[in-house]
Amino acid sequence: MSSIDKTMRFNFQEEPFDKDITEILLTVHEALKEKGYNPTNQIVGYLLSGDPAYIPRYNDARNLIRKVERDEVIEELVKFYVEQKRLNK
Repeated sequence: MSSIDKTMRFNFQEEPFDKDITEILLTVHEALKEKGYNPTNQIVGYLLSGDPAYIPRYNDARNLIRKVERDEVIEELVKFYVEQKRLNK
């Protein structure tokens, strides 16, 4: 079996949700909403592209979201989503 067919393993420490990331996402979400944007679409656009232009400067949202790495935000979102699905079974 070639190495291309093998599944890569990504290991990280299981930790509780990062409150800083949560607060940043909530603040950015609210700023986008107040400016009339669809917050989900804008945040997804930023996370996929890395282009901070998806996030307005309003209420310092652009600077806030750039304080955390995009992969860390995605990690927190996946953990939260899975945990919520488990709780709602």
